[in-house]
This record gives sequence, structure tokens and C-alpha cells, in this order.
Amino acid sequence: MQSHAKVVVVGGGCVGASILYGLTEHGCSDAVMLERTTLTSGSTWHAAGLLVTFVRSYNVSKMTMETIRIYSEVEKKMGASVGLRKVGQLRVANTEKRWDEFQSYVSIAEAAGVPCQLLTPEEIAEVHPLLNQSPDIRGGILHTEDGYVNPADITMALAKLARDAGAKVYQNTEAQAYEKLDNGHWKVTTNQGEITCEHLIFATGNYARENARRVGLDLPCIPIVHQYWTTETVPLLKERRAQGLSEFPILRDEDYGAYLREDVGGIQFGPYEFTKDLKLFAEDCVPPEFGADLLPEDFDAVETQWERAIERVPTLGEVGIKANTRGPFQMTPDELPLAGPAPGHENLWLAEGMPGGILWGGTVGNRLAKWIVDGNPGMDMSELDPRRFSDYASKRWTMDKVRETWGTHMDAHVPGEDFPEARPMKTVGSYDLLTAQGAVWTSFNGYEFPRWFTKSPEEAIPEHSFRRTNHMELVQEEVRTTREEAGFIEMSPMTKFVVRGPGAARWLDSIMANKLPKLGRMTLSLMLNDKGGMDAEYTIVRYAEDDFYLISTPNWRAYNWDQLQRVLPRDGSVVIEDISEQLGVIALAGPKAREILQPLTDNDLSNEAFPWLSAQMGEVGYAKGVHLLRVSYTGELGWELHHPIGYNRHLVDLLLKAGVKPFGLEALESMRLEKSYRAINREICKDLTPYEVDLDRFVAMTEKIGGQVAEREFVGKAALLKQREEGNYNRLVTLKLPFCDTSVMFDEGVYADGKLIGRVTSGGFSYYCNHDIAMALVPQDMTASGTKMQVMVHNELREAEVINVCAVDPTSARARA
Repeated sequence: MQSHAKVVVVGGGCVGASILYGLTEHGCSDAVMLERTTLTSGSTWHAAGLLVTFVRSYNVSKMTMETIRIYSEVEKKMGASVGLRKVGQLRVANTEKRWDEFQSYVSIAEAAGVPCQLLTPEEIAEVHPLLNQSPDIRGGILHTEDGYVNPADITMALAKLARDAGAKVYQNTEAQAYEKLDNGHWKVTTNQGEITCEHLIFATGNYARENARRVGLDLPCIPIVHQYWTTETVPLLKERRAQGLSEFPILRDEDYGAYLREDVGGIQFGPYEFTKDLKLFAEDCVPPEFGADLLPEDFDAVETQWERAIERVPTLGEVGIKANTRGPFQMTPDELPLAGPAPGHENLWLAEGMPGGILWGGTVGNRLAKWIVDGNPGMDMSELDPRRFSDYASKRWTMDKVRETWGTHMDAHVPGEDFPEARPMKTVGSYDLLTAQGAVWTSFNGYEFPRWFTKSPEEAIPEHSFRRTNHMELVQEEVRTTREEAGFIEMSPMTKFVVRGPGAARWLDSIMANKLPKLGRMTLSLMLNDKGGMDAEYTIVRYAEDDFYLISTPNWRAYNWDQLQRVLPRDGSVVIEDISEQLGVIALAGPKAREILQPLTDNDLSNEAFPWLSAQMGEVGYAKGVHLLRVSYTGELGWELHHPIGYNRHLVDLLLKAGVKPFGLEALESMRLEKSYRAINREICKDLTPYEVDLDRFVAMTEKIGGQVAEREFVGKAALLKQREEGNYNRLVTLKLPFCDTSVMFDEGVYADGKLIGRVTSGGFSYYCNHDIAMALVPQDMTASGTKMQVMVHNELREAEVINVCAVDPTSARARA
């Protein structure tokens, strides 16, 4: 075995082979793959090989389509079949919720370039006559590019093409230890010797947790046990094949919770286990004796699915069973891979937790390779980023969430819905007080976070639908109370860092696109990548020349911390501390906020003494050491009270006794849309620049030093200058559109005269204005106030109009009051 390579990939399944192939495609042939036994011997060899594009996400949809494209290209390069069959996939809706899910999805699919079409019950019968017709069928959705591929063949093909391009594959080579060298490279110790590399990639499948522990990582992924059956030859299918007719599309019907597809004249039956029946595998480590093995059949776990499937597709029960295939593969709490930089480690990359390595292999291999070679994956990979999980993701929590996630795989899902397993886990002191107020909880970064408030705790039942819900009246009351009087929201899960040291100002100025605030003031700052995309957003408060307080979104605490650590000066001139767990946050907002808060603090809250976007330390009630920040995500007059966490219950109790009503996340989301405030991973994301989302005012190319204008230098500036010079990019607008029982959400397509011109980044119902609001990326010539266009909402083109700045208080007079 060679002693050095630029990149070493650990793991020889489909994902590892895809990465090796991707590296050579992007010009890096100095790459090595290490496989402990032989290629495909892990979960790859027993995978069903399905290629599925149905997901309500613009970016993830593009990724799944990319896998299919890559496998098609590989087959052409090989000049031989890899078993790729684009037979299509038909999903059937038997309930209103499922049909709503399909109708909400089709616009996202078109915007992302995923071919699909809605079908009537009559069209379903024509496309798949084996399915028994039922009066319950509402309709279906057909994905024409979906299908399957032979897992072993595509893996071998990827590996061969990578080898042909100069990469090396070492089989029967087990990675046993890893060491970070002084020069930043990695040393990998194997049973065949040592090899050093600049970049190390883990793609170890079922070995993910035990392998990652060797470098101190505790990955939130656990193998689950899944199975499928293959029947004997079905005469009808054999006859169709003899006639040269095409295969039926893969069939998914929520009534039986499984997929059915043709398999060499038989039918493959792949059921999805319910939560109570799901078995996990190798929670800590894979048994030494387990190799390219299968597990014993477990028919009891899916008997209900089998019986229902025979009722819906009688042909399934007309022949015998030929084989059962049951084995483990990785699963994560949100059923998405862990793909990207490993937290806390330079030049270590993860391609783990793959809930279907065949589906994810092509795109993850391509994007990670591009990331390593070019320094950027070429698209926003946030939904797959391993750092989306913080340290709350313990092993037992992961196990429970994995069971729940897979157990509800075949359910119809509403974006943003909450799941009850492993909750509540983390709470702040006011949890009982707010629960008594009727809080319906969601979770951020492991913490419980209020979503809305009912009239009593007994009524606090989560409610999720694509259509108008009963709790909308409650949220509307929260919004109106806050906008017309005052309200407060418990926001303790916010990310909070302190940055200090003699080099703090110089360092922050070099990584932030905006100028640093003056003493006692705050500003919104964007941290850009080399392409000008927005990697993070911070509210920065300056208390002294080199003493800063940074606040960011709750769910990206681990990402923010890791990102800042990667660029922290190594000379000790800057110290950064994560105090997220030490401080709670309560946000008070509304025209009466000042008169409510003033009796509780000695700080002078007048405009003259405490202007908008300024910060002071003080006491509130009995609470000492409170950061009072005059800012509000609602757009109203308001203060955020960042307090030592022990005072959280006391401060909430003070506000409740003062008669202030609490509000939740749904009200906050409506109010931020009414103000056109941008949100993380919606408008503020890694593949959009400040210019595209109209945040130019938070980019400072120059600053005054000693009365002279000087150029500022910060990461991403060159890319912004180039983009501004070229000028050809879409811009963000705010749209007003009608509410028709279903609301715009995110990622829907935007049209002009029936032609797709852009997409929605975020949207929803405005409880104050009584219409829908959306923010959308459209061509620059469509951004003028009053411009008309259409948004596809719930399979319906709805008229939309560009509004100037925002729907409520465009001059921010209320916040400045």
C-alpha cells in the first residue's frame, strides 16, 4: 500500500466509491479508498437500490436528481448496464392529508427540476392496473425519473472509473486508528501499514459510530434493520416482458405502508416497519463476526403491511415467496445523511448516516469531492451538514428518534410538524409557567420552545395541516395583541457567544461583511464564504473595544461554533466562549413594551437614553447581569432580555403578573414575514449573496478611519464585487397573495405568464394583514412595486403582487418609537 495520498476515503460501499469517482471527476486522482473486506460487502450488497426523488425541499430534490444523472453518465461511460431502470414511481393518496401533501409538493418539484405529475384515480388505474381500485383513492403522483439501480453493479462501475482515472482501491485493508499530524495531515493506521493524507473522509456505513469514536466524535446515527421479500415469477409480469412491454412503475400506497416493484418477473415487497416493530442494530459496534451477512427473517414485524398489500394488490398473494433479504443500514433522527465537515476537526469529512446509500451516493460523492477540491460544494448543503445536531444528540435520544422517524416514514408529513419521542428533553425554568398558560411546544437545539398558546393546558394539543386549522385564531390573537399592545416570547435556546481579547475587533472585522458596531450599539453582521454566500448571521453587540457579544439562531449553535473555531487566530489574541447554556432570552415587544418594562428596571428606557439598536447591562426585577438589547424580530418597539438562566422563571413570572400575554413561534414567524425580515436557511443561506436577498445595507465595502475612507477587507468581498459588476442575478422581493384555505410555505415555483421564473424562499399567512406573504427570488426586471406574477400554491396558480419593502411599517417607525 502506498504511504501518502491527497485524499483517503474509508469505506468501500456505494458512497465511498461515489466519493472516489467524484474526486477524479473534479481533477483529484491522488485519492485512495480503504475497504476492510471487499467492495460492496456492507449494507450496499443487500440494498434494494431504489432511486426516489419525492421530498419537499428544493435543495434535496436537486440532490436526488443529481444522483440519477450521475448514475446515467456512469452507465454511458461503462458502455454496459449497471441495472439502472427509470421505471417511474407511483404514489397513491387515500386520505385528504396525503393528497394535500402531493398538491403542495408539485410546485417544489417543478422549481427544482424534478419531473412529476398528479394523476386522477382513473389515470392511476391505467398506469398501474394491478392496484385494486378503491373509492378512497383521491389521486396519485407519478415521478417519471424514479426507479432503481443494481447496487453492486453501480458501486463496481464507480470504483472502476475512479481507478481508470488514477485513484487506488485497497481491499482487505482495515482502518484501525487515526492521528492528526503537526502539519495538519492525517495518519491512518491499517492492518496493511500506514498512510498519510491531507483530507480524510469517513464513509463507513454501519461502522459509523464506532469508527467516529476513534477521533472523539459521537455521531447521531444508528443502524436499523430493514427487510424486503421477493416473490416467485408472476405469470402476468412474465407475459408482459415477453411482449416487450415496459415495467410497471414502483408502487407506493399508504394503505399498506410499503413499496412494490418488479424484480426479474417477480414482485419485490418492501414494507416500512412501524415504530413499535422496528429493530436497531449495533448501537455501539458491529459484532466482529458480522460481515456480508443477512439477518433472520422477521415476518411478524410487517404482517399487517403484508395483509394490507395483498388486499390492494391481489397479484402479490397469487404466487409464493422466493427470498427474504433482511439487513442493517444507517438512519439519522431526521432521515437525512451526515455529509460535510466533521465538527472540531480540520480536513476530516463525513459521509455517514446514509438512509439509503444508493440514493445518496452519487450526489454526496460529487458534492464532497467538489468541496474538497474547489473549497465549496457548489450548492447549499445545510440540510445534510453534520453540524446541524448539537451535543444534545445523545445515543439514547438518537435511538428513540430513529425509531420514530423510520416508523413514520410512510405517513403523510406537513412541513414543520412536531414529533413527540424523546421530549421534553431540555427545558428552562419557566417551562411550567408557560405550560400552565397553554403552551404548545416545539423544539430547537434540543430545548422546548413555545409554538402557540391555547386557552388551557388541557387544550394544548399539537395540530398540523396544510389547511386552515383551529389554532390559527389563537395565533391571530397573539399577533394582534403584540402589535397593538405587547407580548413576550421565551427564546432561551438562542445561540450566544462572547468574543474577547486584544485581537477580537481586528478578527471579527476580517470575517464579517458589515462594520463592527460602536460601543454600546449592535448591528446585524453576515459571515460570508469565498463565493459571497452567507454562511451565518450574527447580531453583534459591542460592550468595549475588544469585548463582543454574538447572538445567532438556536438550531445552528454547533455549526456556528465550529465555523468560528476554524478561522480563530492561533496566536491566542482572541478568546471565544459559548455561553448559550448560561443565558436565557425573553423578548418583550409591542407599543406598550416601554411602559411595561420601565417599572421593572432602573435603566432609563427613553429614546434619548436608550435608542433603537443599542444595548445596556442592568437589572430587571431581582435579576442581575441582564443584557437589555433594544431590538425585536417582530418589528415592534421591544427589548430582548438576555439573563443568567437561573432568573428565567422569575422574569417570566414578572411579565405574566404584569398582564403581558405570551406568544409563540408561529406568531413570531408571521410578524417577521410582515416585516420581510430574512431568516437563516431560507433567505440567508450559503448559496445566496447579500445582493441577491437585498441585504446590501449590511455589507460595508469601506469605512472611515481618521476621517479618511479606507477599503475594508473581509472574506467574500471579491466575489461580491464580481457579482455587482456582472449584475445578472435574481433579487428577493416580497409578494402579497390571497389566502385560500392553504398557504404558501417555501420553495414553491414563481411564474410569469405561465413560465417558471423563480422560487419562494419562505412564506405564510399574515395574521395582521389577513393575506399570504411570500419572499421570492425573481429576475431583476420583476422587482418593481406593483409587478404582477403568480405563485403555484397547492397546485393552483395564485396571483401575486410585489409590495414595497414590507407589509407592515416599512419605515420601521414602530421599532424606533
